[in-house]
Amino acid sequence: MREFIVEADGGSRGNPGPAGYGSVVIDGTTGETLAEAAEYIGVATNNVAEYRGLVAGLRAAHTLDPSAHIHVRMDSKLVVEQMSGRWKIKHPDMKPLAAEAGTVFPADQVTYEWIPREQNKHADRLANEAMDAGKRGEQWSTGSAEVFKGRGAVTHAAPPRGRDQPPRTRTVTTAKAIADTRAARNVATPTPGWAPADMTAPATFVLLRHGETPLTPQKRFSGSGGTNPSLSNVGQDQAERAATALAARGTIQHILASPLTRTRETAAAVANRLGLDVTIEEGLRETDFGAWEGLTFGEVRERYPDDLTTWLADPTAGPTGGGESFAETATRIAATRDKLIAAYAGRTVLLVTHVTPIKTFVQLALGAPPESLFRMELSVASLSAVAYYADGNASVRLFNDTSHLR
Repeated sequence: MREFIVEADGGSRGNPGPAGYGSVVIDGTTGETLAEAAEYIGVATNNVAEYRGLVAGLRAAHTLDPSAHIHVRMDSKLVVEQMSGRWKIKHPDMKPLAAEAGTVFPADQVTYEWIPREQNKHADRLANEAMDAGKRGEQWSTGSAEVFKGRGAVTHAAPPRGRDQPPRTRTVTTAKAIADTRAARNVATPTPGWAPADMTAPATFVLLRHGETPLTPQKRFSGSGGTNPSLSNVGQDQAERAATALAARGTIQHILASPLTRTRETAAAVANRLGLDVTIEEGLRETDFGAWEGLTFGEVRERYPDDLTTWLADPTAGPTGGGESFAETATRIAATRDKLIAAYAGRTVLLVTHVTPIKTFVQLALGAPPESLFRMELSVASLSAVAYYADGNASVRLFNDTSHLR
């Protein structure tokens, strides 16, 4: 049985906006490009364009050999997960396209793999060529020998090689690459780093804990109801190191910060390096620890032993003196999360906040019990990241990274 790799991509300049797709069929043994397809499809969303690219690629492969095994590689996590059957297809525009893709080959002849965008450059280039052609009022064409036409797409065979030309191969689609990934088929690979895997999803929150304050080395409770300390000299240095690391990543599009001084100062260091503004978000403030503010754990145990025991055992119990319970904090963080997901869909946002909010973001994303908050170590100026997809799924991509501080 022959093996083909289908790489597909789609894009929309506006989402929805002028859209196009690109697909390429590659010989699974030699890595040779066998066929290309691209089309400007008018105004559509990114997801529609990506599904159209998938369908075109599958149809091109079917024309070449309907009995072949097809391994689809796309940088759209949404399409890969839905076509693999792990995510439900809820959007009405996606259902008929997914159904159409599922009818080109029998299900047991097709496997799916998510790949980073940088490994999908061929299909991405074709999609952009199609959109550029649409902008000129034209349809995409390469001038190569036409193989077939379907749904308006023009698919071309690769030009013949001359005797003195080397085999047409691409390093990401060689037979060795196929062998290396065969065992991982039908498993969606998480995105390395924080750039969105899909053009419309996810909203990615990079969570930065503020730098050290004078209370940090003493391990004193420091919430939103205490003295509101500034960063220490060490904390300022940590904020600068975090800013350097984030600048190197180059993916942050917006910065939001808790209203407390230590987070505002940490956010300012990053904003100065990235050239971005800081938006203050009240929902990102630290838990109010009531009468425990400024005390060490030992001092609280000595002065309020019963209250501390209850607090450790019951997430609905607040600190002495009307402090905020972890359950109340979770409700606040969940509301803030939902608001920010809606506001920043498909973008990468830095949230500069505190220990409890960051742990709560992670706890909620994992569906972990409230007591998991006591089992997470979160260092000052550490970085964590959670991605939120359009269908409600969340993915914890990073937790307590302090490599930039070493």
